[in-house]
Amino acid sequence: MSLIQDHLGIIQAKLSSGETALTCHEGSLMQGSVCASRILALVEHEGEWALFVFISSRMPPEVFTDLAIERVIPIDNDFKCEIDAGEQSVDVYVNSRKLKLLFKMIPGIKTNNFVSEVMRSMEALTKRCDPPPEFQWLHKYSGSSTSSRSKTDFDTTSSDVTEDDVSKEKMLDIDSPDIVVSRHSIAQGANPIAARENVIQHQMSLKENDYTYTQILRVFIGTWNVNGLPPTSSLTPWLASDMEPPDIYAVGFQELDLSKEAFLFNDTPREEEWRKSVVAALHPSANYKQVALVRLVGMMLILLVQEKHEKHIRNVAFETVGTGIMGKMGNKGGVAIRMDIHNTSMCFVNSHLAAHVEEFERRNQDYHDICSRLSFSKFTPPKVIDKHDQIYWLGDLNYRITEMEPRIVRDLISHNSLGALLECDQLNRQRSQKNVFIGYREGPITFKPTYKYDPGTDDWDSSEKNRAPAWCDRILWKGDGMDQKEYRSHPILRTSDHKPVRVIDVVKYRRVHEEVLKKLDKLENEFLPQVTVDNTEIIFDIVRYLEPQSQELIIANTGQVPVQFGFIKKLDDSKYCKEWLNIDPAVSFIMPGEKCDVKLEVCVDKKSASKLNCGEDKLYDILVLHLEGGKDIFITVTGNYERSCFGSSIEALVHISVPVREIPIGKLVELEKGEAPGGMEPYPIPKEIWFLVDHLYRHGLKKQNLFLLPGLNSELIAIRNWLDNGSSEPLPGSLHSIAEALLLLLESTAEPIVPFNLHSVCLGASSNYLHCKQIVMQELPEYRKNVFLYLCFFLQELLSHATENGLDAKTLATVFGGIFLRDPPRLSARGRGNLSLDRKKAGFVYHFLVNDLSDYVTSKVLHLGPTT
Repeated sequence: MSLIQDHLGIIQAKLSSGETALTCHEGSLMQGSVCASRILALVEHEGEWALFVFISSRMPPEVFTDLAIERVIPIDNDFKCEIDAGEQSVDVYVNSRKLKLLFKMIPGIKTNNFVSEVMRSMEALTKRCDPPPEFQWLHKYSGSSTSSRSKTDFDTTSSDVTEDDVSKEKMLDIDSPDIVVSRHSIAQGANPIAARENVIQHQMSLKENDYTYTQILRVFIGTWNVNGLPPTSSLTPWLASDMEPPDIYAVGFQELDLSKEAFLFNDTPREEEWRKSVVAALHPSANYKQVALVRLVGMMLILLVQEKHEKHIRNVAFETVGTGIMGKMGNKGGVAIRMDIHNTSMCFVNSHLAAHVEEFERRNQDYHDICSRLSFSKFTPPKVIDKHDQIYWLGDLNYRITEMEPRIVRDLISHNSLGALLECDQLNRQRSQKNVFIGYREGPITFKPTYKYDPGTDDWDSSEKNRAPAWCDRILWKGDGMDQKEYRSHPILRTSDHKPVRVIDVVKYRRVHEEVLKKLDKLENEFLPQVTVDNTEIIFDIVRYLEPQSQELIIANTGQVPVQFGFIKKLDDSKYCKEWLNIDPAVSFIMPGEKCDVKLEVCVDKKSASKLNCGEDKLYDILVLHLEGGKDIFITVTGNYERSCFGSSIEALVHISVPVREIPIGKLVELEKGEAPGGMEPYPIPKEIWFLVDHLYRHGLKKQNLFLLPGLNSELIAIRNWLDNGSSEPLPGSLHSIAEALLLLLESTAEPIVPFNLHSVCLGASSNYLHCKQIVMQELPEYRKNVFLYLCFFLQELLSHATENGLDAKTLATVFGGIFLRDPPRLSARGRGNLSLDRKKAGFVYHFLVNDLSDYVTSKVLHLGPTT
């Protein structure tokens, strides 16, 4: 019998005839600066429901006499249950008239099932056609608890909860004899001190007026896809059409510049042009300061605040994520800025998702890629989007209207039948299916679709493509204390084929009473942290390239005080774990009696594969789990890596005539160390490169956007297996996946095609073709020279079909420039790429794409790879 069933049987024995305990669950009730265990039960009687809160003399209860009813809360029209799910705990807020309770629960299916049952009872109440419930059956429970705090809350005809009752739930004086739980019980672990942030959160919810400073803090959120055009008119109708000035501006643009220059080098004069236009159009009744500006290709986000708020802004950071091939190319992805204003964290995300009506799944994937990959690395551990109090997501999300002809869509718009169109809106459908933007809200859409217009007009698209109108441009938000006042478009601005959109929000931000912090300090100094971990030896199965594996480590707080833990770096190490390991969360709080599930993920990628292949590294690490104010715990992580051609050097691969998996590990390590075997003439280039290029040569010369669009991860793994194991079957995967596999293979080597010692020499010669040619022919090692020329020869063949595939030399030179001339570790460690260096890399490769190579491609190189 399960624990829940045991509890239900005991609770049922406590109830009267005709009353049924439907479900129950344990939770920690926040009381002042402490938390106390409670059992919550949902009870039904003749179509009426109530939430019973029990105190138990022991946990878990064994007989019904262990239980005492602390309070009974009828589920009526005044009852509210709100959920805030975090990684370490689920906060369940129960409100009924003036009563406010906060329960902390452990995340998991049991908590989900309990909350779902409570929500179902609330939904059943809304569908009730009978007179409102009277809850006569609850009168007998009045005064059943032995505590003066046990006042039941079932009387729906009068205010049963007085101000005095509510005051008992407010922040309590720790030294007061009226405190609900004693200092002795805290020391014994019966009622642990709550985590600092949880106490603050609870005090603010109980005394909202005291701890939440509600100001008319107006936030302007704007988004506009400007179709690569410069500003041609004032932005004042969009940015400053209200009487009252916003306190915060977050203005996002997409397709700022559609030129090749912007696409390849992320460089454009449009950035400054549009920035100046924004600044010139800000509300004239206030002075503003720029907090940050971030741009990736055509996506730009600028954040400004009124001068009076500038001193309260802290921890500003910005990041970008591209969702093109290997996260590099393309003008799709997201940019974000985060900041703290007083004690509230805010994050603004501007994104441009995949285009075309049928690509809604690709848009979903772009959204999830941005969520998983965009993190603010200046913090330790890095902060992700979801770890903010208030989040705004804006941009050209590109979701369209499906299942309707353009003519029908336009006809419905002309009759203002927007409701019928919104039912077919892809974003609404995907959100309702919980595929994207879970937990986000969007205001009612009362404006016409914002796309697609003939530029300079209010006329729908008249081009041959005849695109159906759609609400591509959207603004969503997530968090507490956010109240949307306006959501509209501005059709008067006609520069682009999109119309700009804006939202005006009024938000609350937090301040924390110093008294709360002082009381927490007093308690925390009296008790030391203690935890247990369920496993100090984490062993992974066979780990393969690009196939992540994860295990969970459970850290339980067995002490009497909240514990802050963090993984710290060992002496002489630069990081707290090796590059093939990720820990989430790396830092966290655990309440007494609670636990934290830490995810350890091993993933070998292009950065770590080469060291594992050559034996320089192995899947072994020792983690140091540090408790603030306590001891350190050591945890070992081990696994076996299955070596692959990905991560192998060019010099090793040319000496391998069989699939890599057939080579003993010791032999592969010898090859990586330069110990060439006898009896076999090496290939001019690795057979793996030949297989990939040969397939692309035979099938992909006319493929649109080759090397520009990403492949699918599942297909990349299939291609890896095909190369590593050998197969008589055709090479699997789409052309885009095979193209990306080629780039990954080249990027995963320890040194690039052009060795690091020639990096600066090549960049210095990038403007002189003859000098570049001399370096390749005389200074590149033989097998690297062969690979370089072979690939350039293939790229020239691609360019000979440019009319079909749409590629050009400048684009391919930029893609392969970063591959052939990968930055040495000393440069890549500095962070963001250097625009001048990127141009030089592209310039070096460009020479070999536009000049005749036939005079120095030898017959040996022309007959590349296996003859089969």
